[in-house]
Amino acid sequence: MKLLQQMAAMGMLASTVWLGACGDKAAPAASSAASAASTAASVVASAPASAPGGDTLRVGFITDMSGVYADIDGPGGAAAIEMAIEDVGGTLLGKKIELLKADHQHKTDIAATTAREWVDQQGVQAIFGGTNSAVALATSKLMAERQKPYFLNGAGASRITNEDCSPFTVQYAYDTVALARVAGKALMERGDKDWYFLTSDFAFGHSLEKDASEVVLANGGKVVGAVRAPLGASDFSSFLLQAQASKAQVLAFANGGGDFINSVKAANEFGVNKTMKMAGLIVFDPDVHAIGLKDAQGLIVAAPWYWDLNDESRKFGERFYAKFQRMPTYLQAGDYSAALTYFKAVKAVGSTDGAKIMEYLYKTPVNDMFAQNAIIRGDGRLMNDTYLFEVKKPEESTRPWDYYKQIKRVPAEEAYTKVADSKCPLLKK
Repeated sequence: MKLLQQMAAMGMLASTVWLGACGDKAAPAASSAASAASTAASVVASAPASAPGGDTLRVGFITDMSGVYADIDGPGGAAAIEMAIEDVGGTLLGKKIELLKADHQHKTDIAATTAREWVDQQGVQAIFGGTNSAVALATSKLMAERQKPYFLNGAGASRITNEDCSPFTVQYAYDTVALARVAGKALMERGDKDWYFLTSDFAFGHSLEKDASEVVLANGGKVVGAVRAPLGASDFSSFLLQAQASKAQVLAFANGGGDFINSVKAANEFGVNKTMKMAGLIVFDPDVHAIGLKDAQGLIVAAPWYWDLNDESRKFGERFYAKFQRMPTYLQAGDYSAALTYFKAVKAVGSTDGAKIMEYLYKTPVNDMFAQNAIIRGDGRLMNDTYLFEVKKPEESTRPWDYYKQIKRVPAEEAYTKVADSKCPLLKK
């Protein structure tokens, strides 16, 4: 009931912002806060019930299965969720757990249509969302209307738990504020003051550039300029020439996955690395694997998890490797943890009722190989710590996938947006 009251209090104003963030034209704003709240209340009351699941408990996973982010989440993320299903015995509440999977192809309409069909017609009770923040923002609105939990690991735009927060969405692994604050501050402390951004031209890239720029400016630096490249670009030469012409000290890559790999390789080929320091604002193990330690050594990495962090993470990493022949990224580890957290909640509550599940999650800390005593804050942000790593030199690596050395651990309260600075109406200040 408390969650439903929160939704009504928030009104549908957030809905127009969600659509706007995804590049679609937002619907006209409500004429008043009162009419918006009334609209929200009617949506809550009329949210359609899911199709009967019979003897099956269905959950869904929507992510990039074949594009530039497939390696960092994709099929590996699905494998991680299947591991969580194994760990709860494959059944809950007397029902067999079934995982539905879909490739959103980085299109918000495909993701939203898939989620709607899953929930309304196939009785899906929760969805685990992967990469692409625009997709996440669009799907979050739908899941709130249907009152179903939505767990995000790959989507990092900070607005998901800030101005576009939802009582049914949990941003689980990381966000762009944490990456920018932890990695950006470390680079600034090295004396790298003048920055130029090469940014993926969609919601996540924009958010990462914005949050990193704020860190640079707050620490006495300067943003010389930025260039935006389309998602999945095949040629980065023109963008890199613009960056080089800026005479900035730092070339910051506000992109990820295949785009990050290809842009770094191209920068090395063009000799940009000889005139500018390269900063990866979001770096994953497969990125380093593809680039190679020779060219990736020294890169600063901010991440909430790493497979070689401790005994528990190594145990999970080795188990994942046995199934998938590579070590898991922190997104894939987050997929496992989020699924396990949801399944534990279903068991504890004795129901798949979305509002009851969320009430339980907000008051129950997460404790597993991914996060320790981490609460889910009222805005949906999992308050897990963030680590600062540096990519090892080739001679420092002792075995396959041994890529990082830890520099420090940053508490969640320092890494993420503070409650006092948040625009999320769900947070009490």
